[in-house]
Amino acid sequence: MKNFFTIIGGMGTMATESYIHQLNLRTKAHKDQDYYNYTLVNHATVPDRTAYILDNTKQNPLPELIEDFKQYATLGPDFFTLPCNTAHYFYDELAKAVDVPILHMPKETVAEIKKRYPKAKKVGLVATQGTIRDQIYDKEILAAGYDLAKPSPAVQKMTDELIYDDIKEQDVVDGKLFHDLVAQMIKETGCDVVILGCTELSLAQEREPITDLPLVDSQSTLVDRTIEWADKTQKSVG
Repeated sequence: MKNFFTIIGGMGTMATESYIHQLNLRTKAHKDQDYYNYTLVNHATVPDRTAYILDNTKQNPLPELIEDFKQYATLGPDFFTLPCNTAHYFYDELAKAVDVPILHMPKETVAEIKKRYPKAKKVGLVATQGTIRDQIYDKEILAAGYDLAKPSPAVQKMTDELIYDDIKEQDVVDGKLFHDLVAQMIKETGCDVVILGCTELSLAQEREPITDLPLVDSQSTLVDRTIEWADKTQKSVG
């Protein structure tokens, strides 16, 4: 297969499935051949990213991620996508490991704010503790000129419950919990927009969508950028 991209997924699996589902839904297709060419790596056994970021004595997921990128780079994809925000903690090392471009999920998400909420000044972030700790979003948000708001312990507890206890453990989305944590984040911090900085939160948005609060969904943004990049590489030779 030529003119394809590779998805390094499985972190977690249901969130990756959500990403692919949205990707295929948004593809302008009227027959089989109109869909994009891609390979999916559902590497579910990659060690937990947040656990390592919070405690470096835990198993480091980087060696396995580098192995994935190197292995699939040999197939010649046009680019990689990595639908896991927390894994972007390792982005620089992964980018150095291969000569294939990798879409940068946090960077693209922050850029999306200007398009959708041009008057926003303060940006709130809800995500795993690993993403909050690793500050990958902090750098992008501050570099774009925004003030940054992080979740209180109460909001983080709600977020962790939704991500780990509900979605990862049971594949269940508590719609009230999801809506409440975003509303509380806005109320507590006065932020103008909230970034959903975890693909499990994106899955929650797919199943129990918030339509009345200002937010930018990182996975949804990645889907849009994936389509744009794929159009440049695949449609141009189709």
